[in-house]
Amino acid sequence: MRIASWNVNSVRTRVDRVVAWLERTGTDVLAIQETKARDDQFPYLAFEAAGYEVEHLGSNQWNGVAIASRVGFDDVVRHFPGQPAFGDPAVLEPRAIGATCGGVRVWSLYVPNGRELDHPHYAYKLDWLARLRDQAEAWLADDPAAQICLMGDWNVAPLDTDVWDPAVFAGKTHVSAAERDAFAAFGAAGYTEMTREILPAENTYTYWDYQQLAFPRNKGLRIDFAYASPALRERVTGAVIDRDERKGKGASDHVPIVLDLAD
Repeated sequence: MRIASWNVNSVRTRVDRVVAWLERTGTDVLAIQETKARDDQFPYLAFEAAGYEVEHLGSNQWNGVAIASRVGFDDVVRHFPGQPAFGDPAVLEPRAIGATCGGVRVWSLYVPNGRELDHPHYAYKLDWLARLRDQAEAWLADDPAAQICLMGDWNVAPLDTDVWDPAVFAGKTHVSAAERDAFAAFGAAGYTEMTREILPAENTYTYWDYQQLAFPRNKGLRIDFAYASPALRERVTGAVIDRDERKGKGASDHVPIVLDLAD
């Protein structure tokens, strides 16, 4: 079984590319982020023609998450329990959707950006991560044998090697101690980040800005990750960051991360 995650940065703009990638790679389940679409705008038909069902959570041109599966869906949940809202009035943003696909509990997650260290969105980001971590720990307490994967765009670069130049990011979001601690807390809760477990630490990025030739200059960030529960970790046989998907016309600024699982 192959499961993957991809911030596609507008699913309607890149639907043909995403579906072609699914068919070419034989991916069974794809967690999608930043769909930038309402539920009624999602291009379901293109996925269905390729053999995939889709569950989507979106409300406007911002955020949005989905899961595409060719191995079925059970127990679909939109938003995780305790997920915080943001804004005035407070809105529960479309940033998390979970479903059991082929026996694996997959969560597609789009963690808030944080914007600036003194911005209310930064406090919201830390609260969002803390509440998700508490819920993830509770899921394992309820069922230690559960196969759970927390996949998506975490908007955190946990190590200095996850940014092309740490000096450029000093005093900014994504690299602050509080964000890195919040990310590491999932490890303390019993989960293992599998791309780190398998792939090289240095120059292994998942995001490159569209500006200033960031991709050809390899000025990237590693901010897309997959945390696996202990039972799922035992099934993981390989991991891939598909850098080639940043190439060519119409690419997203993120690339897919992929986990291969033993039967």
